[in-house]
Amino acid sequence: MLAAVLERFGAPLVWREVPALAPEPHEVVLAVRACGIDGTDLKLMEGFGYEPELPFVPGHEIAGVVDSVGADVDDLEPGTKAIVYNFETCGVCALCRVGRTQLCQNMGSVMGVLKAQGGMAEYVKVSARQVVPVSAALAWVDAATCCDAGLTAHHAVDRAALQAGETALVVGAGGVGSFVVQLVSRAGARAIVAELGEAKQSWAREMGAVAVLDGAAPSWSADLQAVGAGDGVDCVLDIVGTRTTMRAGLAALRPGGRMVLVGYTPDDLQAAGKNLAQRELQILGTRAGTRRDLEAAASLLADGSLHSIVTRTFPMEHVNLALALLRSGQANGRIVLLAPGTNA
Repeated sequence: MLAAVLERFGAPLVWREVPALAPEPHEVVLAVRACGIDGTDLKLMEGFGYEPELPFVPGHEIAGVVDSVGADVDDLEPGTKAIVYNFETCGVCALCRVGRTQLCQNMGSVMGVLKAQGGMAEYVKVSARQVVPVSAALAWVDAATCCDAGLTAHHAVDRAALQAGETALVVGAGGVGSFVVQLVSRAGARAIVAELGEAKQSWAREMGAVAVLDGAAPSWSADLQAVGAGDGVDCVLDIVGTRTTMRAGLAALRPGGRMVLVGYTPDDLQAAGKNLAQRELQILGTRAGTRRDLEAAASLLADGSLHSIVTRTFPMEHVNLALALLRSGQANGRIVLLAPGTNA
């Protein structure tokens, strides 16, 4: 089979033949139809965050069709349309038992990121427990985006605990941010977006932002005053995660407000203890999402409650062109790779 292979950190992927896959008793082989790309792929290729053993096939936003199943798999059958939950979890640790599966204390692998070869390939092999059947009504490209952008956004907004009538500032309306803006609106809150450039700002409005701020501004306080949030916002969802965005985001919060950190960079993030204590601010981390978040995102996309965030597709063999566009920062929403012979 063909796959896009990372052979050396800092180098382009190589589209080449790799060994065919056969499922172990507890596994499923999916024929890949679509695979989304995002900043995690760029970080992985540079060896930042995760460092898989090379050679390695990336790709963690995977949609496809069950091609074959292992001998012990009795709840999935060939032909099933499905997506992949990225985390191979134990199911028995304290965190798994309360549904916080993305924090599993005995994590086995992370699909397309660590220890599990990913979906930038014609086929992918995965534990049957990670396979999530989806509606036939869900387009391949949208199904793929559920696996990271969708479940991450759903979990982040759940962590934010937004109430109807509140105002949230979303920092960055790329793939995850595009879904976050929509989910903030579904929660009955006002979504304000901080973004760079007219094209991305216009895209944020399409997603439902009631106002857009200049993402490059060192402070958003004056702009918030102009859009009726002069006392600060109730919540900041920072999809970018730099020292600059954290500083500006904390300054944008009203007393008692909360910040949800979604994105991360190599930056050490800093916050003044006096500011946090005297204004009773909260800083919440959020990692990806649970299987329930994935199922919810897929359901919302399938029934039209969420709109597609896919703006560009590339044949999978042109993955390096797609990654270059992503790296340039010029793409809105999500870019998705289509496996050979697949239409969106």
